[in-house]
Amino acid sequence: MMTLDKFEEASEAVMKVTNRTKLVYSDYFSEMTGNKVYLKPENMQNTGAYKVRGAYYKISTLSDEERKKGLITASAGNHAQGVAYAAKIYGAKAVIVMPTTTPLIKVNRTKSYGAEVILYGNVYDEACQYALDLAKEHGYTFIHPFNDEVVATGQGSIAMEIIKELPTVDIILCPVGGGGLLAGVSTLVKLLNPNIKVIGVEPSGANCMQESLKASHVVTLPVVDTIADGTAVKTPGDVIFPYIQSNVDDIITVEDKELIVSFLDMVENHKMIVENSGLLTVAALKKLDVTGKKVVSILSGGNMDVITMSSIVQHGLIERGRIFTVSVLLPDKPGELVNIASVIAKEQGNVVRLEHNQFVSINRNTAVELVITLEAFGHEHKKAIVKALEKKGYNPKLIQPKGTYM
Repeated sequence: MMTLDKFEEASEAVMKVTNRTKLVYSDYFSEMTGNKVYLKPENMQNTGAYKVRGAYYKISTLSDEERKKGLITASAGNHAQGVAYAAKIYGAKAVIVMPTTTPLIKVNRTKSYGAEVILYGNVYDEACQYALDLAKEHGYTFIHPFNDEVVATGQGSIAMEIIKELPTVDIILCPVGGGGLLAGVSTLVKLLNPNIKVIGVEPSGANCMQESLKASHVVTLPVVDTIADGTAVKTPGDVIFPYIQSNVDDIITVEDKELIVSFLDMVENHKMIVENSGLLTVAALKKLDVTGKKVVSILSGGNMDVITMSSIVQHGLIERGRIFTVSVLLPDKPGELVNIASVIAKEQGNVVRLEHNQFVSINRNTAVELVITLEAFGHEHKKAIVKALEKKGYNPKLIQPKGTYM
């Protein structure tokens, strides 16, 4: 059972392995939402995520014999690092099964703590079943990433820190994958102050908890499809599900494109790298139908590889109208390139890339296709540039940008 005594024990235990992630007040998100928004930056932990809390607390409660058998888990990355880190402290062998889609940075960091990493399956659920099979075959002690009351109790230490620092908090937004973090946070919050609302946030393409709550029993999704790899779970935990049923006030879902924009918000306004799963609560801020409340968004992790980061930034700029591409047809005669460049310059557009093709037509009045990728200040500026080109008779056509512009 997750009791207040156990939460207090866990909170004291995890202090040995966690950084003090003090709340960060966000002027940007507060002004945007009309609430007082605070960020709980678990992306600043040594392992890059909150998962070390539950992993360490669970392993600390095991017997020496259980640890000597070797530890095994399945994880999309953050729990893997938590188990590997804690196992190293206790001198225990750690075997981690990770989906083949796990970002390279998470794989390498898990290995850096001395763990043996096995890549298996396309999603967490497949990796988990393989880890369970290996545990049975070799006698390893399995450390579940979320469907475990002890692990969830360790994760709940986040709520203890939030309430100690901000006792008057009104709403806590919590990312949801399998539900361990949400179960721990919501249960402790309701034990300490039932008036505080706890809202889980899931990706729309992996909303297993939302569907389970609707059905009043654990539901398995046929597929999951989201860029939030840390929360790409088909089936929530049945052990911790009753706690969520009793203590969670609501579930919000967000689309992947909202996570992309939220990444830019965090980088530009808080200079923080937060992975897609950690951005769920940031994207959800815009969906709260309240004002004047004190809201805490838990940023669950920040383990994102550079390639993914580059792609997210690029797509975010496109989504915001700060990068766009137009195609125009020009007469095949000298000076036309200068003319169109002058129109763009007058509107303060910045050319990122030009593609000039003379062979699209035999009609010399429209013989040259010019594909221009531009940088703008946003959607309104983008519209102004397109309108200026139209006034000059260029008939610009917006097309999907391609390539990398960073």
